[in-house]
Amino acid sequence: QVQVMESGGGLVQAGGSLRLSCTVSGRTASTFAMGWFCQAPGKEREFVGAISWSGAATVYADSVKGRFTISRDNAKNTVYLQMNSLKPEDTAVYYCAASMSWGTRDFMGFDRRYKHWGQGTQVTVSS
Repeated sequence: QVQVMESGGGLVQAGGSLRLSCTVSGRTASTFAMGWFCQAPGKEREFVGAISWSGAATVYADSVKGRFTISRDNAKNTVYLQMNSLKPEDTAVYYCAASMSWGTRDFMGFDRRYKHWGQGTQVTVSS
């Protein structure tokens, strides 16, 4: 059974950085394209970005482009979300998810592309 687990959330000041990790177990991580989503209180879940199976390609939401970077280490079955220049509006629960598909940003931004989801990790950015 495939399991996805996020870690690395916490409290950080505006302008600071945080790196989230996402570990896949039950199947080799390179089987999946991986996506990151976030959900703020009272809001719908939003797409943050995604990375292809090999890590050769990434796509990002406009709101995080240039600030967030997704990478992966398939030898460790782990995907990372490096978040820089954090803003209070980045405060949310961040979710990692695994998909058997890869495509454009709009394609990967549709949460039904993803079959396996983690429980989420809280990121709080103080002003």
